[in-house]
Amino acid sequence: MNKKGFIFDLDGVIVDTAKYHFLAWRKLANTIGVDFTEVQNEQLKGVSRVRSLQKILAWGKKSISEEQFAQLMGMKNEDYLSYIDGMGQDEILPDVSRILDCLIEKNQPISLGSASKNARIILEKVALRDKFDAIVDGNDVSNAKPDPEVFLMAAKSLNIAADKCVVFEDSVAGVEAANVADMISIGIGDAEILHEADYVFNDFTEISTQFIEELINKK
Repeated sequence: MNKKGFIFDLDGVIVDTAKYHFLAWRKLANTIGVDFTEVQNEQLKGVSRVRSLQKILAWGKKSISEEQFAQLMGMKNEDYLSYIDGMGQDEILPDVSRILDCLIEKNQPISLGSASKNARIILEKVALRDKFDAIVDGNDVSNAKPDPEVFLMAAKSLNIAADKCVVFEDSVAGVEAANVADMISIGIGDAEILHEADYVFNDFTEISTQFIEELINKK
């Protein structure tokens, strides 16, 4: 059977931790007199912690010292960790487990490719860690999406050529990174936002076993 490398983003694809990021970022932004909307929050998805805080400061036209910047990033992470501490299997998004099991059954290698530095903790919390052959997260990479580094590292960790990999992503930056890496990009979410992806589904419930087989057999 053909082998493809299947790479999954984490936030918004496997679990919806985006809501916890939003709560933690907004709480932090409010402490420095900045507020932002859920629409603006879309720009923070799939983006590193440093870049996210830079964007929030720009929205509020604020400038702070490097020391305060580091302090705020630490505060945000602690707040976020307190949210994810209570996560369980009920937080896995619909049909993600079905697709993972389908790939395992078809002997396809699976990797995580996420900007999150807490990816391993989250996968343990929702009991999915064992389904992944490799994990590449924010601790392993130096360049944030749309740079393709995270996906190229994931492909390498699976020992599969980049152009034989399939990426599941919910962010514009992630789709762009997959495209730059010459991988098949599958957007999970709004087709209008993720229009640069090769395929777009609202969620995994729309992805059939037949579609997965077609991806595996795609030349």
